[in-house]
Amino acid sequence: MIQRIDLRGTTPSRADLLDLVPRSLTDVGAAVPTAAELVADVRARGEAALLQQAERFDGVRPEHVRVHAGEIADAVRSLDPAVREALEAAIDRVTTASRAQLPETVVTRVADGAEIIQRWQPVSRVGLYVPGGKAVYPSSVVMNVVPAQVAGVADIALASPPQKDLGGAIHPTILAAAGLLGIDEVYAMGGAGAIGAFAYGVPSLSLDPVQVVTGPGNRFVAAAKRVVTGVVGIDSEAGPTEILVIADATATPSLVAADLVSQAEHDEVAAAVLVTDSVELADAVERELETIVAATKHSARVREALRGRQSAIVLVDDMVSAASFSNVYAPEHLEIQTAEPAAVLDLIDSAGAIFLGDHAPVSLGDYLAGSNHVLPTSGNARFSSALGAYTFLRPQQVVRYERAALEAVADRVVSLAEAEDLPAHGAAVSARFTGDDRVPS
Repeated sequence: MIQRIDLRGTTPSRADLLDLVPRSLTDVGAAVPTAAELVADVRARGEAALLQQAERFDGVRPEHVRVHAGEIADAVRSLDPAVREALEAAIDRVTTASRAQLPETVVTRVADGAEIIQRWQPVSRVGLYVPGGKAVYPSSVVMNVVPAQVAGVADIALASPPQKDLGGAIHPTILAAAGLLGIDEVYAMGGAGAIGAFAYGVPSLSLDPVQVVTGPGNRFVAAAKRVVTGVVGIDSEAGPTEILVIADATATPSLVAADLVSQAEHDEVAAAVLVTDSVELADAVERELETIVAATKHSARVREALRGRQSAIVLVDDMVSAASFSNVYAPEHLEIQTAEPAAVLDLIDSAGAIFLGDHAPVSLGDYLAGSNHVLPTSGNARFSSALGAYTFLRPQQVVRYERAALEAVADRVVSLAEAEDLPAHGAAVSARFTGDDRVPS
């Protein structure tokens, strides 16, 4: 059901490991040309392009792209009470965790009368993407919206694909989640086109361009985010999901297998990887996978994901080797199920979110841990991070100098300006002291 990669007795370099890590053939880079065409089409033709793309990719033409406020209110009223309670709990926990991410303004005094103020300013408008397709993701509404609100973003727009079986409407549970959070600017649009609409705006929909686009999606969504980077900011290229579990002989095979399956049920190209130094555990997990996959609702999808080249059981010599493999892989979700999880954690430097021990499964992070489930995939955790309040904030340096403080460094500014053959730079400082016998030479 799942391939094995045996690295025992070898000492692969980092470059070797990059070639060895299991990855799907659905590379984001390969999707960029198509995504670029779709984005350009929306930029040029606006709403007409969005409707045509909906028919092409979602199999339905929505009656209206912008959702009426009454539909959102109706969705909130009809929301299952148990689901509402769970969403409200998730909102509360993600809010608490997001508030902890807010940096404070810091004033640094570099000399008498000379200060640098480090302040953090939110962007004014963002576009948040909530995927559709094989599942419904009201939890992604929470994960996108809450940190933006905590950061202080004034205008929040949300998009999710129109659903064919709902006549082109957005799933009501997604609308209800938006309504619970007070979001009333919602669009039935999906894929690369939605990202283009956020980046460039659609005048006929009164959709103004945004400054930052966030949210997970398929590889075309991730590719579109790459295309518009520079026009807008993005969180990361959050594509098809992945889980990597580091486990030793003390791990419970049924729990490891259950966690691999939990992420494999997202999509046929989802990645599920176990890295272990125990052959016995590897064998036991394989047996458990057969049982669990046969019994799960989306067994065909899960089986396809586990059989894919992106999933594997990797055998290593020890936990140091396991951590080295994981750091090169840079998983979206990393679980550590070992005798001493904290010791392994000390060896980890690249992961989107890390779950320690038997009682912190990825599923908890998907919904109610308080952490954010919008995470970098495809190795992007080597340089990107989870979505958070900081995603919507920009650090700004404010320079405040008094006359005496400027005078104290004026001659040095002039010296450096002359060394760089930029005399006007020095003159701009000297002009402040014209007619003063302390004019720097």
